[in-house]
Amino acid sequence: MRTVKSPQMQIGQTDIADIIIDVTSRDDIPVILLGLQHIYTTPPLRKAVFKILEEVIPHKEANDSASSVAVDANKGRPGMDQWCILVLGTLRLGLGADYDRIQELANQHRTLRMMLGHGLFSTDKDYRLQTLKDNLALFTPEIMTRINVEVIRAGYQLLDIDIHHLIRGRCDSFVLKTDVHFPTDINLLYDAIRVLIRDCVYWSKDYALPEWRQHQCNLGRFKAQYRKIQKLRHSTSKDESKKRAKEAKICEAHQAYIDLAQFYLNRVGRSVELLKNTYKIPEVLLSDLSIFSQHADRQIDQIKRRVIEGEKIPHAEKVFSLFQPHTEWISKGKAGVPVELGIRMCIMEDTHGFILHHRVMQKETDDKIALEMVNATQLNFPSFNACSFDKGFHSVENQQQLKEKLKHVVLPKKGRLSSADKIREYDEEFVQAKKQHSAVESAINALQVHGLNKCPDHGIEGFKRYAALAVLSRNIQQLGCIVRDRERKLLEAKKQAA
Repeated sequence: MRTVKSPQMQIGQTDIADIIIDVTSRDDIPVILLGLQHIYTTPPLRKAVFKILEEVIPHKEANDSASSVAVDANKGRPGMDQWCILVLGTLRLGLGADYDRIQELANQHRTLRMMLGHGLFSTDKDYRLQTLKDNLALFTPEIMTRINVEVIRAGYQLLDIDIHHLIRGRCDSFVLKTDVHFPTDINLLYDAIRVLIRDCVYWSKDYALPEWRQHQCNLGRFKAQYRKIQKLRHSTSKDESKKRAKEAKICEAHQAYIDLAQFYLNRVGRSVELLKNTYKIPEVLLSDLSIFSQHADRQIDQIKRRVIEGEKIPHAEKVFSLFQPHTEWISKGKAGVPVELGIRMCIMEDTHGFILHHRVMQKETDDKIALEMVNATQLNFPSFNACSFDKGFHSVENQQQLKEKLKHVVLPKKGRLSSADKIREYDEEFVQAKKQHSAVESAINALQVHGLNKCPDHGIEGFKRYAALAVLSRNIQQLGCIVRDRERKLLEAKKQAA
């Protein structure tokens, strides 16, 4: 059995149950620590959470302080135990902080270090940045979902709510942005060529690849052409001859741009062939060159078709980021927000502020996942039997299927209402639940304020992990709020008695 947290206390170490946390503070850190302290000091909850955490195998710290590569479990210095990973991961999302701030807090924040299990004489235990990055990435969405269920059940026990009674939910979606710049054909092509030149220069240091000695000049030349296109504007003149002249100038500039890109792309191809055939470099090590070459080919083709040939590029063929290819172009019709770059995320919130379930909606819309959200929530909470939605989740199939799954369904219909729809939607219970549905926006705003506005992690797996950790952090914070409120009432009662 793996040790989630060492039970052996050291000289100067404070037991987590004895840590005094300021319940009068309005900061986020004490509330999160209160939630974590409740997990640790409640034996059934701690046993359930620790059993799940045993599945996580932490990385060890490398012996070489400059090394950032995880080493074998039998080598290196002790790294982080699972409890520390849970504490710091929760804190990262609860504060919406980056790794640098988490490192500073882990090394300097006195109360946090006590929660991590370090005492007065543990001054030599400092967390390195790469250690935090390696270990905080070990949690999977599945593990965090299971911990999430245990945390919510503990919250219900604190609120003295029978988990077998009717649980009501509110379901809504929002866009979790990816960390990308606004995409255009020309800047995506510039990104591809820039990365290809950088990687070829990297390989040329060890293998003396020809044609890359003047790489800085080449990149500057390509960027100058890119800037030239950026400054061009379509003519607004009523004179057709002036319009045609301007269009010809724009086409000429784009043609020069893609010709120059193709010139560097051909040079990259020759370098790749040299690395493969002469130096016998495995293809797996040249995967970045291959991937970004494909990106460059696609962008050259699309610029040529759109600008020079006047073709409209189908939306399905477009890529909105080379570094985060899972990014989607989402237009929800919100006032002042014409477009958002990211992925939709759906949450199921109960009436007590806990997030019962969430889903990352890759290329999915609200009406396609309504039934799946209910099924997944009922899997963990069988007494979940009432839910409200907005019009975006409506479809005839959803209306019928949700009535079979739930006792109370609040799903407004799109468009004109029939007589039967009016009877259903004008019912007093339906109207009241529809008014209360807007409270889910508060949960969405709380998630966005605490780190879920933009995902800084890379790749779709990192995106899903970041979203799941944000939901877990929010629920632990909500658990801490319940503990804090109870402690404040006790303090107030003691003051009045005194």
